[in-house]
Amino acid sequence: MSQSIDTPAPQGALNRSKDLICKINALGGHVPYDLVALFARIAPALVFWQSARTKVEGFTINDSTYFLFEHVYALPVIPPALATVLATVAEHVLPVLLVLGLLSRLSALGLLIMTAVIQLFVFPDAWVTHALWATALLVILMRGPGRLSLDHLLGLENRTAKP
Repeated sequence: MSQSIDTPAPQGALNRSKDLICKINALGGHVPYDLVALFARIAPALVFWQSARTKVEGFTINDSTYFLFEHVYALPVIPPALATVLATVAEHVLPVLLVLGLLSRLSALGLLIMTAVIQLFVFPDAWVTHALWATALLVILMRGPGRLSLDHLLGLENRTAKP
């Protein structure tokens, strides 16, 4: 049993464990932000797009959608008919813009506001789901859409933001 006088066996094992953890953590730094941003744009966009598609038939908002906004969702301040139209249009337009990476920060902000309204007034018990949507949207709002976006291609990204 030869142990180093300077480094006892438990300390050596601890150092090796720390080294391994640092190497694993360093792998995260190699994931390109552009890929992360693309997924952060697509994931919540799909949720809102799927919701939007349940609200319409063709280009007409379903009667059931008006009913939901009047009797189930019952948002304060805004009239139900107006809320129905605004939410339906926003759920169709903002996800498309977000996936394309066009007006990404504005689109993310719009969907983040919708998420907050849904959380506060419609489904307050679904905070875990809404927190996940909000996290992805905040990534885009704070860091931008990345280089895999029309914003980048058209030179619309905030030039002071770090990718």
